[in-house]
Amino acid sequence: MLFGVIITLIILFTFKYCGDKNEDKIELKEHSALIQEQVKNVGKLIVTEGHFSEVFSYKNSKALFGNFIEVEKKALVVVNADVTVAYDLSKIEYEIDETTKTLRILSIPKEEIKVSPDLEYYDVQADYLNQFEAKDYNDIKNTVKKQLMKKIEASDLKSNAENRLISELSKFFILTNSLGWTLEYNQAPVESLEGLQNIGILKD
Repeated sequence: MLFGVIITLIILFTFKYCGDKNEDKIELKEHSALIQEQVKNVGKLIVTEGHFSEVFSYKNSKALFGNFIEVEKKALVVVNADVTVAYDLSKIEYEIDETTKTLRILSIPKEEIKVSPDLEYYDVQADYLNQFEAKDYNDIKNTVKKQLMKKIEASDLKSNAENRLISELSKFFILTNSLGWTLEYNQAPVESLEGLQNIGILKD
């Protein structure tokens, strides 16, 4: 009878151990699926918008007949531009390591800056021998975009977009932390919400 009791206990413990292992595997798969779903939910385009206004003075002159005559053309250009700074989070590259319970963010897309300027020309003046051409308008548009990019860099538009990016990425940390998983970026664990900025997640 003692031998039978021992055999029965061994069988019971074996079934319980196998059952616990299966439950662990099921839970691990559930957590992995939940994290993948969260990444898909965050994978969207987040946009910060801004508006800039500027007035430019364009002038072009050239000498003719050996510098005896100088002809010029000029215009006043009023620019109203809509600017967007966007992150396409569907381009995030990541991997899920079920063995170590780790979500690794491999790369984050760079911001996409789109400038849509509306140009209005005033006080357009041109000499007969130096008329406005398509090249002039292209030069003006390129100059305007360069100046606007300088204004964008000096504004808080990009930093606002980065803050929105951090807000979205924080969802990864909150989820992994609640499940007992680890969020990792650049082979370094993210141990707090502030850590998303401290590890230079936006400076690559």
